[in-house]
Amino acid sequence: MKFILSVLVSFSCFSTARAQENKDIPFTRQIDTLRSLDIYAPANAKNLPVVFWIHGGGWQGGDKDDVKLKPQMFMDKGFVFVSTNYRLWPNVEMGVLIRDVAQSFKWVHDHIAEYGGDPKRVLVGGHSAGAQLAAIICTDEKYLKEQELGFDVLIGCIPVDGDTYDIPAIIEVAETRWRAHHLPSPQATHRIKFGTVEQHRDFSAVYHVEKGKGIPPFLLMYVANSADTTAQTVRFGAVLKEAAVKTRLYGGKETTHSKLNNDIGLAGDLGTIAVNEFVAEILKK
Repeated sequence: MKFILSVLVSFSCFSTARAQENKDIPFTRQIDTLRSLDIYAPANAKNLPVVFWIHGGGWQGGDKDDVKLKPQMFMDKGFVFVSTNYRLWPNVEMGVLIRDVAQSFKWVHDHIAEYGGDPKRVLVGGHSAGAQLAAIICTDEKYLKEQELGFDVLIGCIPVDGDTYDIPAIIEVAETRWRAHHLPSPQATHRIKFGTVEQHRDFSAVYHVEKGKGIPPFLLMYVANSADTTAQTVRFGAVLKEAAVKTRLYGGKETTHSKLNNDIGLAGDLGTIAVNEFVAEILKK
């Protein structure tokens, strides 16, 4: 009887252990909510792989709180989940914005072991603008190199419904559409946000993909009935595959730009199944 009671007490303590949420942690010495991150860690986490998530919002908005089901989904799979903020355009130009993300990544690398994460096994993901940021961090090595890091700490990348893996291409498509239909150009276009013509190319992940660089495996998720994100994703996927980077594509049907992202973690969701399969594959190594 004493043994049974002991087991029941032990089980009760284990089952009531809660995940740890640490919010608004600054990744710089400045007190600034836009340079802060949130960490979600399973109870008693130790040496777990890490998800580093980058929110969307057109590089002008969005927030690290917009993670929906993802933290719980990834914690259930044995990950520590990190969601980061970054300063926004036009208050900072795009190069500074990307370097905020890299600096956040550096903080995670240096401190995530304190929260039960393994800094040498990080999966980077992001939605919309965050997809572009995730893709560039995982293909253009200069941003991590500036933080004295390399691609060797990355285990994978999941950009969700991005349309700016090839910025010159999306600019050409958008501006042709406006001209052909006699539509006014929006005020904050990709041409303006991404600076000079040279910067348009430099901020495009497709132009940084090379064989042998150590680029991690990719799962590229997109809305199948969106012409722009489909074209950008298929092009990016082809470039990655040509460089012998392990790459999967998932085109979500009967979904939208927001829904595809928000449903990650939903039971029975096909996009979630694609993520689960990708995660299972990269964790085999």
